[in-house]
Amino acid sequence: MSEILDVIQARHSSRGPFDPNHPVSAASQRLILEAARWAPTPANMQNFEIIVVDSRERIDALEKIPAEMSEKFLRENYQQLSFSEQDLHAKKTGMLATDFPEAWTNPEAWDPYSDTRSQLSFLARPIGETPLMLIVLYDSTKRAPGSDGDPVGLISLGCVMENMWLMCESLGVGVHVITVVSNGPVEALMRDVLHIPKEMNVAFACCLGYTVDATPDYSRVRRDLDSFVHHDYFGQRLAD
Repeated sequence: MSEILDVIQARHSSRGPFDPNHPVSAASQRLILEAARWAPTPANMQNFEIIVVDSRERIDALEKIPAEMSEKFLRENYQQLSFSEQDLHAKKTGMLATDFPEAWTNPEAWDPYSDTRSQLSFLARPIGETPLMLIVLYDSTKRAPGSDGDPVGLISLGCVMENMWLMCESLGVGVHVITVVSNGPVEALMRDVLHIPKEMNVAFACCLGYTVDATPDYSRVRRDLDSFVHHDYFGQRLAD
């Protein structure tokens, strides 16, 4: 059981660049997709589809989709950042500002007239540097039984993501999850490139590959168990 926890703790984002000359083998792809297949879904609906994209032509087309970070995202992301290791380890949540492009962490860059505004375009770099993408879709006309707003269905999509991510970690395959693809304008253009039917929505995309350089060490923090686990009722912490 400790081996499972080791994989869970080792799981991380690989922000590339991925080696275009080191493709993910068909055997590894199948294992990753099998992991997705066995993700838990409400009432066993299995309400997802996956598009495997590995042709250079199609990846190049996706790379050209404009996806500028919104000021709303940047401001909300900014609130989660720490600007020192000491601050990060004290908060035990969020990420270091140095893990992001400088323009993302500089409010002056978010002005539409800023000279650095062009650095906020997101899709081109990660997609252009990947040999393989998995696009996860879900049917917007269906929902989990008794789940208004379908939060349970959305949880199952997270299970699909986690299953694939953990399999990739165990195989040594790097993963970079991209969520901006569910943004309206981006999703509409992606729909055209990939011939996605109108009833299907894009949940998220994963860029997969092997990093050119070893993934640098970066600070990863989690809250202590006794800071979020309650015993018998809310407010009573776990005993030592």
